[in-house]
Amino acid sequence: MMQIEEIKEYLPHRYPFLLVDRVVEVKKGESIVGYKNVTVNEPFFNGHFPVRPIMPGVLVVEAMAQLAGILGFVTAGRKPADGVIHYLAGSNKLRFKRPVVPGDQLRLEATLLSNKHGIWKFDCRALVDGEVACVAEIMSAERDV
Repeated sequence: MMQIEEIKEYLPHRYPFLLVDRVVEVKKGESIVGYKNVTVNEPFFNGHFPVRPIMPGVLVVEAMAQLAGILGFVTAGRKPADGVIHYLAGSNKLRFKRPVVPGDQLRLEATLLSNKHGIWKFDCRALVDGEVACVAEIMSAERDV
């Protein structure tokens, strides 16, 4: 299990853009499971939407991408402190199945599909109470900084 202090070693993101609160399972080279707790205090809810707050879909995708990035770093045995970063490079088969609202806990899952020439591909899901909120194939590009 990774608490927030260790997650911050694998991700360069910080408030308000760090979207992984906890990692509960990592299988190097295979898969990862983590959580994002969604609270009404998130800054994006002020404008999206004030009357019916919904987590922006791009942030759900970003949360999945951040979790996938952790799996990439763990698999490669590297961290941002080593002078490398994972950039979001693309997504395929992206589908939103239900809105994510304050009080939800996003269960984030990523499975490594491939890594060729520094381009990583992951199969990702975000679930709320066992119900799929979002699915996507996410690609990241590993680059030196």
